[in-house]
Amino acid sequence: MFEALGRVMYRRRRWVVALALAFVAFAGIWGTGVFGAMTGGGFEDPDSESSTAAEVAERELGRGGGDVVVLYSSDGLTVDDPAYARAVEQSLAALPDDVVEEVVTFFGTGAPQLVSDDRTATYALLTLAGDEDQRTEGLERIEDDLTAPGLETQIGGGTTINRDINERVSSDIARAEMISLPILAVLLVIIFGSVAAAGLPLAIGVVAILGSFAALRGFSMVTDVSIFAVNVVTITGLGLAIDYGLFMVSRFREEIRRQPDTETALARTMATAGRTVAVSGITVAISLAGLLIFPQVFLRSMGFGGMSAVLIAMLAALTLLPALLAMLGPKVDALSVRPWLRRLLGRAPRTTTTEHGAWARIAHSVMRRPVVYTVVVTAALVALALPFLRVEFGGIDERALPEDTESRVVAETMRADFPPSERGPIDAVVTLADPVDSAAGGQALQAYVDDVAAVPGVAGATVAAASGNTARVDVAYAGDPLSTEARDLVGDIRAVPAPEGGQALVGGQTAVLEDLLDSLGALLPWMALFVVATTFVLLFLAFGSLVLPVKAVVMNVLSLGASFGALVWIFQDGNLSGFLDFTPTGTVEATQPILVLAIVFGLSMDYEVFLMSRIREQYDLTGDNATAVATGLQRTGGIITSAALLLLVVIGAFSLSGITFIKMIGVAMLIAIVIDATVVRILLVPATMRLLGRANWWAPGPLGRLYARYGIREDDAPSPVREPELAGAR
Repeated sequence: MFEALGRVMYRRRRWVVALALAFVAFAGIWGTGVFGAMTGGGFEDPDSESSTAAEVAERELGRGGGDVVVLYSSDGLTVDDPAYARAVEQSLAALPDDVVEEVVTFFGTGAPQLVSDDRTATYALLTLAGDEDQRTEGLERIEDDLTAPGLETQIGGGTTINRDINERVSSDIARAEMISLPILAVLLVIIFGSVAAAGLPLAIGVVAILGSFAALRGFSMVTDVSIFAVNVVTITGLGLAIDYGLFMVSRFREEIRRQPDTETALARTMATAGRTVAVSGITVAISLAGLLIFPQVFLRSMGFGGMSAVLIAMLAALTLLPALLAMLGPKVDALSVRPWLRRLLGRAPRTTTTEHGAWARIAHSVMRRPVVYTVVVTAALVALALPFLRVEFGGIDERALPEDTESRVVAETMRADFPPSERGPIDAVVTLADPVDSAAGGQALQAYVDDVAAVPGVAGATVAAASGNTARVDVAYAGDPLSTEARDLVGDIRAVPAPEGGQALVGGQTAVLEDLLDSLGALLPWMALFVVATTFVLLFLAFGSLVLPVKAVVMNVLSLGASFGALVWIFQDGNLSGFLDFTPTGTVEATQPILVLAIVFGLSMDYEVFLMSRIREQYDLTGDNATAVATGLQRTGGIITSAALLLLVVIGAFSLSGITFIKMIGVAMLIAIVIDATVVRILLVPATMRLLGRANWWAPGPLGRLYARYGIREDDAPSPVREPELAGAR
């Protein structure tokens, strides 16, 4: 099938390139419109009790609590000075009614919690009209009008923090591209050895990224799409385009020297490397598809974006790339820089055969002491993973922003200089059998409030709003609202019986986090089962072995475990916080390890498929396990490490993000890919394959026949060499 596809791409190469250019033009014009259709946030579980509580409260009572906080302060005046009051009230009085629904100030309410301890600062709470996007647009309209003459004005609050995070993500993406693309261009020319070859993966990357934007815009027309999906699109689209470009171009260079013409060389490239790219792309896409199990918009968007980038990169590598190779032919090495590099480095041209190069020598060295390498490497990876056993999961607050961001400064000033707010991080939306203003309803509500206030750990409970049969009870808590103790308190409050004939839904910031953790914990095993099972089946169909898929999963678990242990050591414990420039919170944001798991599991399988394809090819030709491993590593070791290096450049730029949880994704992926592309692929894989010998390729008779009939391989591929017994296997 893949060989036939290669011949079709050769004969229709101009049409393929023309259609690809048309697609790029369409995606560039229409697809980039997705940026105006994306949403922020999306970390909560929409089906949880806390989400239901928020919906009921907004429907029956209107939204409360303020979307924007305007902090006013003065060096020479206090809030008791009439000039202070006039300045604040005049600035707020002119705000348009279609943007601002409600304004709460100290001067209108006399509430002491709205005044700082030294009485030189106060804040106003603004409730904005519309949904999240409309509130953000409204903030942009009124932001310049909030300044009070003679007072320092700073703007914060939930809507402002979300806006700042979204804007910072967009600016970080632009900066990452400005940093990474020039470095990538230089490295691609050096690694590919010619300018012509180096341009091929960049072409695939452009198609993958713009095509993914078009796909995301399509998804945004039927569901919410998080703006953070842009990060995973850029990383996976460009990263896999480089991987597939390296693998396909390297194989094409081999075949162009062996085959009589370009068409035959391209057909054999597609029959081997093209098949591998297809298996890899489907495997990575399956890994990212596991994110669709979760109801959170953030994770689902990452799944949509990642799958789009992977599948489009795969399709471009199987269509546009062979068409471009067909047009180039032997000129794929045009504008070669290798002679210049040899002169610069003072090296003579290499004469080592592919079967006896440096990577093959490393493999043979490892396979001479397989037990030692297996035990030492496994023990080291397990040791690196141990910190993850004490992980504390948390949520996202203003500390995700850089320290000097105005909205973060406002939040920290309010926490440090103002009395505790009566509205705590927990609230209960109570629906009564009788109206709140009736004797029976009022009595039932007060009894519920008293019961909540009596829960150990609750600092106070008050009725904040009431209408009809519904009331919102604010529950104060003195500690960190995202701590384990606060989350335990949510469970205790939910255990308080609701008023007879009514219901009580517990929500608020702390409850949102508690419900998120419950949702992730309940669905994560199903995601793992789906990803592992489908990957296992796909790898079996690719390699005809039951042992290799198990080994691949175990290898991935080891590299992921080491990465997660580093996450805890760095981001939870705060090590390297000064170097990486972030504020440790004592927790790890809960959705990020799941996202890293999906992306890194897929990328690790990408490298696994590349390596195993060449090893399987050699084993089918020779029947010698040790020689197959050494030759396979020799022919892919440089490709895998080069692909990892280039991917690290892309990810490394994102690790410089000012948003802590984006930085966390980048750092975790950096660590996992370095471990996987070096320690695992170069040391652990050869050691374990030497220990297993011919058992690597074992499958029971019925499954062997199933692979022979339905396996993902070319019809004219060499038949596997079968040996009658495993004793003495090399």
